[in-house]
Amino acid sequence: MSRNDLKDKVAIVGGGAKNLGRLISLDFAKKGAKVVVHFNSDGTKADADKTVSDIIAAGGEAFAIQGDLTVVENNTKLFDAAIEKYGKVDIAVNTTGMVIKKPIVNVTEEDYDKIFAVNSKAAFFFLQEAGKKLADNGKICTIVSSLLAAYTNDYAIYPGSKAPIEHYTRAASKEFGPRGISVTAVGPGPMETPFFYGQETEGSAAYNKSAAALSSFSKTGLTDPEDIVPLITFLVTDGWWITGQTIFSNGGYTTR
Repeated sequence: MSRNDLKDKVAIVGGGAKNLGRLISLDFAKKGAKVVVHFNSDGTKADADKTVSDIIAAGGEAFAIQGDLTVVENNTKLFDAAIEKYGKVDIAVNTTGMVIKKPIVNVTEEDYDKIFAVNSKAAFFFLQEAGKKLADNGKICTIVSSLLAAYTNDYAIYPGSKAPIEHYTRAASKEFGPRGISVTAVGPGPMETPFFYGQETEGSAAYNKSAAALSSFSKTGLTDPEDIVPLITFLVTDGWWITGQTIFSNGGYTTR
C-alpha cells in the first residue's frame, strides 16, 4: 500500500474533531479513507461537525460520534457504529488526552483519578476494542508524550498517566501481531495548540519554544501538529513493519 493511498480503508480517529486529531482526520480522508470522527463533549461538537463537513465538501466520507471513552461501553459503541456504517474498521488512532501540571505535593486524589481515567483507562479500552474489532492487517496508533523521557518538575501525573500506554502498545503488538495488526505509539513534543498553552506560564512557554534541538527551524519553536500527521499516516500504511514501538517526534526535545 502506498503511503498516499488509503482508498477503501475505514479509520476511527479518537479525538478527531480538532487540533492534531482534526489534521489526521482530514489527511486520512484526503488519501481516500472513510473517517469516523470521535469527539468527547458537547463543547467539541461544533468542531467535529466542521471536520466532517470539510471532509464531505472535499469529496470524502465521514461521520461524527460523541462518547466519553473513560466509560468502557462507549468504546464498544464507537467501533460498532463504524462497522454498522462502513462494514469494517482498518485503522484506529487515539489522540485523546488531558494535561495536569502540578507539583506532586499539590496533586489531589481527584486529579489523579481523573487523569488516569482519561489518559490510561480510556486508552486501554480503546486499544482493547480495536483488537477485537479491527480487520486483519489493521493498524493502531496512540498519541502519548515526549515528556515520557523528560527529567522535569511539575509533570508527574501527566506523563505518568501516559506511561502505561507504552506497555499496552508492546503487549498489544505481540497479541495482535498474528493477525497482521501493527501497534505503535507516538510522542510529540509540546505542540502549538491550546492544549499546550493552557498549562504553561509565559516563562515556561518561552523555555519550551527553545528547548528542542531543531527549535530554531520551527515556525513557533514548538512541535507543529502538521509535522506529526505524516508520521501517523506512514505508520498506518508503509510503516506497517514498525510495531510495539514508541516513537518520539519532537525535533530533539527529549530522547532516550
